[in-house]
Amino acid sequence: MRVDEILSFEEYWSDPRFQRKRPNLAGSHKMAFGDNIYHRSSDGAWLQLDSHHSLHNGSPNPKNVTTDTRVDRVLASKEFVYWGGARPRIPSQLRAFGADEEDVCSPTQGHRCRFSDEMVTAVVWWLEEVDQRGRQGRPGQWPQGQVFG
Repeated sequence: MRVDEILSFEEYWSDPRFQRKRPNLAGSHKMAFGDNIYHRSSDGAWLQLDSHHSLHNGSPNPKNVTTDTRVDRVLASKEFVYWGGARPRIPSQLRAFGADEEDVCSPTQGHRCRFSDEMVTAVVWWLEEVDQRGRQGRPGQWPQGQVFG
C-alpha cells in the first residue's frame, strides 16, 4: 500500500469515512470482518467491538487488544493491492536468504517500514509490473464459496 494517512485509533473510529469498516455480524460474511473495532472508553481503557478479533462469546480478547493497539496508528490508503489467499510469487530478489539481507515480506501479521532505498525502488518497480490494484482475492482462511469484493 501507498500510505495516504496515518490516524490514531480514535480518529479512525470517529471519522465518518470509516464507519463502514466496523464489523456487522448480522450482515454478509464480508461485512462481519470490518477492522474499525477499537476505541477508548471515557476512562481511557481500550474497547473492542465483537468481531473476528474478539473471543467466541463476543467479549474482548485481551491478547489481540494488546497486540493490535500497542502502537496507536492506523494506516489508510486508496492505492493498495490485497491478494489474500491468491498471492503471487514474490521475486527472489525481494526475499532474504541470509541473516543480513532485507526481506520485503513480514514473517508475521503486520508490516515493516524500514527498507533501503534500493529495496523500495525494487518493490515499486515490481508492483508496477504486476499492475494489479485493489482486492484481488479473498482471505486465505475464508471457506470456499464466500464472496469477497
